[in-house]
Amino acid sequence: MNDQFPDPCKMIIVSAPSGAGKSTIVRHLLNSGLELEFSVSATSRAIRPGELDGREYHFITSEEFRQKIEAGELLEWQEVYPGSYYGTLKTEVKRIHDHGHYPIFDVDVVGGLNIKKMYAENALSLFIQPPSFEILEQRLRSRDTDSEQSLQKRLDKVRWEMEFARKFDKIIINNKLEDALREAERVARGFLGS
Repeated sequence: MNDQFPDPCKMIIVSAPSGAGKSTIVRHLLNSGLELEFSVSATSRAIRPGELDGREYHFITSEEFRQKIEAGELLEWQEVYPGSYYGTLKTEVKRIHDHGHYPIFDVDVVGGLNIKKMYAENALSLFIQPPSFEILEQRLRSRDTDSEQSLQKRLDKVRWEMEFARKFDKIIINNKLEDALREAERVARGFLGS
């Protein structure tokens, strides 16, 4: 554990393939009275209309991102494609903990496992899994937001991400949303002692 953070600093990590319901479950947990606060990720991508720096993301340049990587200021990070970075600033964890809250992360599977490795028993890692690959494919197709080529790329990534499920503390199968929300809250309450 990094000594600049209070110990123990419990946190919840939520990861899932695209379309599995991760963001819905995170929103539910944030509204469950568990003293959770959302950890805002950093990105080097351009800010989009309607977005606010510090709300959707912490927007920084690629050069600033590389400097933060070099300085060891990130819990986890990925270069999604050349010059396009996403990651979690260590200062986010400290900021949330200083508010007397527990951080909750909505991150990809690799980032989630990296945070879990760093914080071990102080982190609860949840993997939100669709009932089947076919159902997830239907969900993604029904969004009608991707070209077929883009959708196939996304589905290939889903297959790859599903292979990591067993490395998480708890797999929550999102077959019926109400059940998945209830189970996620039950597990989170047990972990946080709420």
